[in-house]
Amino acid sequence: MAESPSPSLDLTLDVLRAAAEETRLRILALLTEGELSVSDLTDILGQSQPRISRHLKLLVEAGLVERHREGAWAFFRLTDRGVALRIIRPTLESLDRSDPQLLEDRTRLEAVRAQRSQAAQAFFSRLAPDWDRIRSLHAPEAVVEAAVLDALGQGGIRNLVDLGTGTGRMLQLLAPRAKRTVGLDASHAMLSVARSNLEKAGLRGIELRQGDIYAPPFPRNTFDLVVIHQVLHYLDDPARAIREAARLVAPGGRILVVDFAPHNLEFLREAQAHRRLGFAPSQVAGWLDEAGLDCTLNREIASPKKGDEQLTVSLWLGQDRRVVTDWPLSEPDREVA
Repeated sequence: MAESPSPSLDLTLDVLRAAAEETRLRILALLTEGELSVSDLTDILGQSQPRISRHLKLLVEAGLVERHREGAWAFFRLTDRGVALRIIRPTLESLDRSDPQLLEDRTRLEAVRAQRSQAAQAFFSRLAPDWDRIRSLHAPEAVVEAAVLDALGQGGIRNLVDLGTGTGRMLQLLAPRAKRTVGLDASHAMLSVARSNLEKAGLRGIELRQGDIYAPPFPRNTFDLVVIHQVLHYLDDPARAIREAARLVAPGGRILVVDFAPHNLEFLREAQAHRRLGFAPSQVAGWLDEAGLDCTLNREIASPKKGDEQLTVSLWLGQDRRVVTDWPLSEPDREVA
């Protein structure tokens, strides 16, 4: 991949002007710890929302920070595209972490994260009993996750998106192998749970986005791995979801689908809002084929328990048919926040 161009004099001056202010430099230092909302930053820095928003606007205009919406919330993160951050990154890396002001900011950051984690876990605790019941009906999560890793093989992952990320468990499992990792979910509450779980796991730089699986807000050919884990059975039109997922796959990339094999547990429709009672191997393989991918793997993991009320987990791996002409994949177009 070609090296990024060197920054011009004008761009360098713009970036330095944007960063050369105490509050904005403190914001940049905080964002090296992960993405934060306007509310987070007002709590940490003890300044008004309009003032923080003004500082963030200048940082976004300078190309140092990206903004994305999550319902009524706005989140900000250090940009990972363009050359602006290359100019200021050495300064951020050289900051004295024991500086009293920066140390106080990080202490307040931890307090904000702890409060956010408590709220997220309170939401999740209301769902946990039902989720625990479903988990008791199929193979242990550790067995399923081992099968996921085995299906994907040992190679690295350049760009990964988890559609319907929920609690972010697939992100925790696969992010260490990926250069860029994104989780998409329609629920702000679930994204809060995922954000809390990722912070607890010490994983940084993972992007979380609110959006519709039928209209994922990413350009075509962006990801070399798309994951759809335990999502299809909630959907009215799972075939459409796979078609939309295939649009995101870069040439030669893959889609991993994890869901249930066909079953007769009707109570899941009423108690858990399942729209589909599992999928036959040929059904998902056919959807992948129609979307331009070859189903290279289908594996079923039966529950270790015996009885009629048990679920079998199925994995499908779809491989994009287009030929990869260069490796690593060319840098995908990025959505402008």
